[in-house]
Formats: sequence, C-alpha cells, structure tokens
Amino acid sequence: MNEPPATSRRVVVTRRGGPEFLEVIEEARPEPRAGEVRIRVEAAGVSGYDITSRSHRFPGSPKAPFTLGEDVVGIVDAMGEDVSGIEPGQRVAAWTFGDGGGYAEYTCRPADLVVPVPAGLAPDEAVCLVVNYLTAHLYLYKTARVKQGERLLVQGAAGGVGTAILQLGALAGLELFGTASPYNHELVTSLGATPIDYRREDVVARVRELTGEGVDVVLDLIAGARQLWRSYRCLRKGGRLVMMGSVEASERGLLSIVPSLLFVGGAKLWPDGRSVPMGPNMTDYPFEHHDWYRDTLSELLELGATGGLEPVIAERIPLTEARRAHELLERGGYAGKVVLTTGS
Repeated sequence: MNEPPATSRRVVVTRRGGPEFLEVIEEARPEPRAGEVRIRVEAAGVSGYDITSRSHRFPGSPKAPFTLGEDVVGIVDAMGEDVSGIEPGQRVAAWTFGDGGGYAEYTCRPADLVVPVPAGLAPDEAVCLVVNYLTAHLYLYKTARVKQGERLLVQGAAGGVGTAILQLGALAGLELFGTASPYNHELVTSLGATPIDYRREDVVARVRELTGEGVDVVLDLIAGARQLWRSYRCLRKGGRLVMMGSVEASERGLLSIVPSLLFVGGAKLWPDGRSVPMGPNMTDYPFEHHDWYRDTLSELLELGATGGLEPVIAERIPLTEARRAHELLERGGYAGKVVLTTGS
C-alpha cells in the first residue's frame, strides 16, 4: 500500500451561519489511538442534520470551528493498538454518532463501530445506506412497528431518508403513499408508492380518497405543529404518527421545535385510538444498542451489494465544494442523498 500523504484536507465550520462559513483547511493527517482505525475517506454523506448544525447552536453542540459529516465510507489505512477483526486496505462504513468529522480526507473511528462493506458496492452507494437507511429501519420497525399489509404515508418522500423508507417499506410488504413535488412523482412511483402533490392537493382529503379510512402509519419528515396535525388526520383509528425530523429546525433553530413537541404532548391526551410514539429514536437507540447498529448496517450493506436496495443519489460533489452541497440542500429541488467524494 502506498504511503498516504502527510497532510489531509478537512472542511470546517468557522462560525454558525450560511454555507459561506464552510472552509477547507489542510493539516497533519490524524493518527488513530488505541482501539481506533484511520479511514481514508472515499465518500461522505450530507444531511439536513448537517445544515441544522452549521446554522444553529443546540444544547451539547460543538463550538466553532468543527467538522460536519455523520456517515463515511473509505479504506482502512492505519490501525491503533488493540484492534482486531479489521484489516488494512479493507473498505468500511461508519456512522460518527453525532461526533461529526466526515467532511475530511481522513478520519479516525473506534474499530468496533466500523462495518465492512461487501465487494461490489460502490462507496457513494454504500454511504447512503448508513444514516439514512439505519434511520428508516429504526423508525419503521422499532418505533412504528409496521406489519406486512399496512398502509404507510411518508411526508417528504423524495429526500434521502424518504426514499430509504419507501424502499424498505416495499421490502416489508407495505402499501405505500408519499408526498412530494410533482417533478419527483415519477421517482416516488418507481419506488412502489402512490405520489401525492402536497403543494396542490389537500393531502388529508387525498389520503381519505385513496384509502377510505386513512393509513395505519405516517412517518413525517417535515414536522411543525400544523404539518403534524395534517399527518395525524391522515391516520385511521389505531394508527401511529411518528415525527422523524423537522425542516423548521434547519431554518429557524431550536425554538421552532417547541410547537411540534407541544402537539405531540397534546396528542397523547386525546383518547381517539391514534397514537404518536416518540421512541425508540436515533437520538439514543444506536448509542445504547451497538449490536443493533452493526447488525442492521451489515444487513443493509449486503442488500445494497446484492441489488435489494438501490440508494437514490441526488448529486456527487467534490469534498472541496462542500459549500455547493449545502447550497443545494437549502435550495431544494433534488431527490435522494447528496454525497461528497474525495477522489481517493
């Protein structure tokens, strides 16, 4: 194996605000500590969480400067002491568990939290399967507890997590519906779902028209009190609404989440047979269940390698153009996941 360069490029948030505060720096490449491996990053995912973290300060979030990036795929090129089961030159995937650090040419991760990538699965496809598909899997099976034959509505179906939910929902034998802009309806249909135009249609009325009594589960990636109320009204008696994300938080910060949480709290007091389960969720479950993380990610990567899952990639953008990736996410009008590549 060729000796890697002594320096590494990394994208840092110099201060909270817009994409213009993302800067590329060059520094000595990191060295793995005991129990860690160093990964030469080939692909890193970009997410709405990154946008929120760059724009707003939340309790527990790091002070600037810091590096974003929650999912990476790359080649193990160095190992610290006491590492076993991983070999140099092996392609691996990893979620950084809220630590960030993915927007870099090299990053170090605990060896017990990296998962081998099967042969034949490209890095840009593999990285899509980390956070997006783990999130979709957790909320489908652990939070909403879906069953074969149930009806599922995905609010925000064309994004990276939304398309992951549709693909896993199809494998689970669910009847699928997804809200999306008209230019993404063909994609939603190709993933096995009935598209609903949230801009021009009354979503609640359309769901009732299509299903009669409503759906069994709504996974809402948009949130906001009014949005959640619409989603709640799409449920049949006994249905479950799961709030998975908040577009408002990306735009307005922490206070925008409060009305959503108040709605969830109020919904729990309405004895109408519908429920709003709040957990398990990605905030704590993977941290407390590393076996679930490793086993589920291994399963997802294998499905990707064998063609059972085909991640939707919105655009591949060089790491050094991370600003452009963030501008794309903020502008919208894309489908799937945005991926940063290093050219390694």
